Amino acid sequence: MPLGLFVFTLLYGGMTVLAGVLAYKQVQLVPTDLAVESGIFAFLLLVVISSTLAQLYGKQIATRIVWWGFLPLLIASVLMQLVLHLPASPEMLGGRGDDLAAFERVHSTVWRVWAAGPAAYIVSLLLNIWIFDKLKGSGEATTIGLMIRGAIASALSQALDSLIFITLAFYGLFPIMNLLIGQMIAKVALSFVLVPFLITFGVRAARWLDARKTAA
Repeated sequence: MPLGLFVFTLLYGGMTVLAGVLAYKQVQLVPTDLAVESGIFAFLLLVVISSTLAQLYGKQIATRIVWWGFLPLLIASVLMQLVLHLPASPEMLGGRGDDLAAFERVHSTVWRVWAAGPAAYIVSLLLNIWIFDKLKGSGEATTIGLMIRGAIASALSQALDSLIFITLAFYGLFPIMNLLIGQMIAKVALSFVLVPFLITFGVRAARWLDARKTAA
């Protein structure tokens, strides 16, 4: 197994879990009233990693990693439910009741986020890989071409991800229009400003790791 594939797969699994946890907090896009859910930062890394894997190891392997990403999501959700149902220690009940209440309040109401995450996750990331691979064509890959493909695939897939995730996770809890608009703007902007450079760095890093393993 190439070292780059191994390392990026580990990072991918961690980001799938972290994206769901971070999504509970909405961050204001100062100076506007628009907002984004914080999970976008981890999710953009999922886009970068999946595109990197598709570029170096092929669409089939990248798609397989996306499907396997459900495993850490499932384990994390099961462990969360286990922890929520286990009794707290007497010390925590007696001296840290506020901390316990905050923990349980946040994580017991995050079930919609955990449910919405997989739906948005699988649709958007499979779409990202498909678009990224289709734009590759038959010509020789260049750095500029890699950056353009990464930006377009990320922008389209992340716009769809925002629509699916925010609607399923937050509709009915509070007005979601500002969050939805802010999320789409932020993801599309980051897809063109940041993602191309991260994918380029990811490809170079994976190749460097693979070369180190070969040299060893």
